[in-house]
Amino acid sequence: MRLLHAIDNMNPERGGVCQAVRTVISGLSEYEVANEVVCVNSPDEDFILKSDFKVYALGPSDKFWSYSAKLMPWLRKNFSEYDAIIVHGLWQYPSYAFEKIRKELEGRGDFRQNLPKLHVMPHGMLDPYFQTAPDRKLKAIRNKIYWELIERKIVNNADAILFTCETECLMARIPFKPYHPKEEIVVGLGVEAPPEFIPEMKVSFKEQCKGIENNDYVLFLSRIHEKKGVDILVEAYADLLNNGGKAKISASKIPKLVIAGPGLASEYGKKVQNIINHNPALKENVFLPGMLSGDAKWGAFYGCEAFILPSHQENFGIAIVEAMACRKPVLITNKVNIWREILNSDAGFVEDDTLIGVSNLLERWWALDKERKDDMAKNAKINFEEKFAISKASSRLFEVLSKSLTNMEGVDF
Repeated sequence: MRLLHAIDNMNPERGGVCQAVRTVISGLSEYEVANEVVCVNSPDEDFILKSDFKVYALGPSDKFWSYSAKLMPWLRKNFSEYDAIIVHGLWQYPSYAFEKIRKELEGRGDFRQNLPKLHVMPHGMLDPYFQTAPDRKLKAIRNKIYWELIERKIVNNADAILFTCETECLMARIPFKPYHPKEEIVVGLGVEAPPEFIPEMKVSFKEQCKGIENNDYVLFLSRIHEKKGVDILVEAYADLLNNGGKAKISASKIPKLVIAGPGLASEYGKKVQNIINHNPALKENVFLPGMLSGDAKWGAFYGCEAFILPSHQENFGIAIVEAMACRKPVLITNKVNIWREILNSDAGFVEDDTLIGVSNLLERWWALDKERKDDMAKNAKINFEEKFAISKASSRLFEVLSKSLTNMEGVDF
């Protein structure tokens, strides 16, 4: 099967969607699927040159709509060469371009019978959060207009909309009308098992996280972005350091906090750093090593007590699943779409995405004895293997794609 993945940006620093694409490609490779990617990055970007799958980088694109004049001509020439297509993400030029070319070719009798099925995987981009968040009022108006003019055609005309979990599917039905996709399919999203721990991982992490030494710590690893709730995490942590919380925990017994990820140079990142720098207790106990990758990333996961992600909206949370794969309990909010799976498997704690909720996450974790923490760690690993291992999601997606082929005869899997 020759499968094309379309995405605006494959830069790993963008997090979620591009990481999900890489994960999907890795899983489908087990089925001898020929995965190819078209994006609008510049072809000389390092992450493009080092990709271990075929990438057609047709950028550079503009900043605001990911527009590239090269994409439409490329699609006219290559669209019908694929057995299936998945458009990852919405609200950008690539999804518009694919729908426009599909409609154009569908109108030609010589192409109609040979067109691949077009699937859209929104990766949480239809979540009501983006229309209701207080800081997104202007963007919400823009999205509503864009939906009426463009996006509803893409969603409603695609052969199927693919979702990473049941909650995402249900939430996608809320914010926009008319919303009537031809088919909604929950395919899941798996995560590759992490590499086995080696001492070099710990060394690499410590080299990037200066001063952490052998201290216990709770890990946040994601983009430093307002949606991730980093500011309330820092505020909740500061309150516990200064006051000890309800249990009056001694500051000396509270683990350090590592906040790792790209985005420190953004306005929001500078705001978070300013909060830390103006609080002596935070400055001494919070570490900001920046984006971690390779051994340093896995060293951070394997070395932490628990993983925390206090997001206001999270479609899936790849880092959450990676933490569980490393046998780490996870502390998350009920705005993470896989929160039910976490709660039902006793793999961590779930609270509201508020200051009180995040404070409760930290306090509840620190109140546990070692035996209870160990039990939760075992459950986290089991939950990963039973629900989020890449093999399960890949099998489901391959089944969906196989059934959707326009002409099954003569297709070599």
